[in-house]
Amino acid sequence: MSRIKQYASLVKLSHTIFAMPFALIAYTYALKSSNTPFSPILLLQVLVCMVFARNTAMAFNRWADRKIDAQNPRTANREIPAGVINAKSAIIFTILNAIAFIICAGSINHLTLILSPIALFIICGYSYTKRFTSMAHIVLGVALAIAPIGAYIAVTGEVSNINFIAPVLLAALVISWTAGIDILYSLQDTEFDKSNNLHSIPSKLGVKGAIIASILIHCVTVFAVWILLPYINGGTLYKIGATLFTLLLIFQHIYFTPSRIAQIGATFGLMNGVASICFSVFAIADMI
Repeated sequence: MSRIKQYASLVKLSHTIFAMPFALIAYTYALKSSNTPFSPILLLQVLVCMVFARNTAMAFNRWADRKIDAQNPRTANREIPAGVINAKSAIIFTILNAIAFIICAGSINHLTLILSPIALFIICGYSYTKRFTSMAHIVLGVALAIAPIGAYIAVTGEVSNINFIAPVLLAALVISWTAGIDILYSLQDTEFDKSNNLHSIPSKLGVKGAIIASILIHCVTVFAVWILLPYINGGTLYKIGATLFTLLLIFQHIYFTPSRIAQIGATFGLMNGVASICFSVFAIADMI
């Protein structure tokens, strides 16, 4: 049991909550727009695919960053640099989860099987982007945005009809939302990134510049939240969820000022987790 906890900690299993709510929105929308009967088996397949994909991405990220993490005081206690899990075991865990993801995706439909290696390339490739571009935050957003797109394709098996506009907008929401919060989270490592030639918005623009960039990107998020409304025929419940989500975004930008960078951590993750859950619960309830 302790070994399971160690691997769950390695991949931050609890953080699955960031992307999964948006995948469930796309899944529900796909059922409704395509008049597809609800299938608990398909829902389970979608959820399992998400878990395997995220395990692959996070384990690979920890493996790829093991030397960087060992040098950073904030991350030196992570499982691989701390010696709790060795690098070889981590890469084996990554490969096993990647294989499981492809098998699970292949069990859904032909298109999800074809796209599964591309998804793996994106979610694993993110780990190396901060070595050469400050746009790594955007790439992380793209990696998480695969979840709602994948959930929609899992139900419909296609991307060509007009209903696909909604999951694309939802993906744009996830990309900008994730990039914005990742920029804020990266403020903790501004000086470390600068001294180790790692690229990020904070290391490039400084603390104040990064905060402004995050605010501007989150303006795109809010726009996507509300422009999505007519495409999914959202009603009162959707508007309530969208309002709560927007207010929580505004609150975190008011609260996490340059003087409170040290407080970015568990509370920051919890706040954004609550935001995604609030939005998804009301959006799904509205569609149901």
